[in-house]
Amino acid sequence: MEIKTATFVISNTDVNKCPEGNSPEYAFIGRSNVGKSSLINMLANRKGLAMTSQKPGKTQLINHFIINDKWFLVDLPGYGYAQRGKSNREKMAQIIEDYILKRAQLLNLFLLLDCRHEPQRIDLEFIQWLGENSVPFSIVFTKIDKLSRLRLNNNVKAYKDKLLETWDELPPIFLTSSEKKEGREELLKYIATINNSLNPD
Repeated sequence: MEIKTATFVISNTDVNKCPEGNSPEYAFIGRSNVGKSSLINMLANRKGLAMTSQKPGKTQLINHFIINDKWFLVDLPGYGYAQRGKSNREKMAQIIEDYILKRAQLLNLFLLLDCRHEPQRIDLEFIQWLGENSVPFSIVFTKIDKLSRLRLNNNVKAYKDKLLETWDELPPIFLTSSEKKEGREELLKYIATINNSLNPD
């Protein structure tokens, strides 16, 4: 898939104020500082399209970017940032939950996991919640350039093994590096496959 245009459209905290119409949406979520904005910039091949920060918790809005004037990439707030404070964390959780459960245009949620860490309870609980609510999702391991191939394989296997304790089948899994642009073609091909299934012609 070729990305010809990528444009910021709107930021908001209310799912009811998201763009109108039936254009497909692909949203990205994960713990704070997992690399959501960097991945979106890499996919769109537009440096600075989504604002990145070294400080966790920077994204606190639902950010829509329209691609090729046909479909959206959506940057969601990160979850689990302790320094936000309880009330702010609850507010972020509500924004995320409302969008994921109420946004009919959402065709796939890409859950980002930092490949350098072993399975985290907060991620496993979120995956369980997605399953309980029948949310279509894929797992995207980020920052794979930071590990040796052996360590990466071991960490990914640890996640798979943990998930298979409660899941009969694993969701699609992607390995990415925003710095090296690894995994870009695979993710875009997956999105294109979904888009083409809606409009076979």
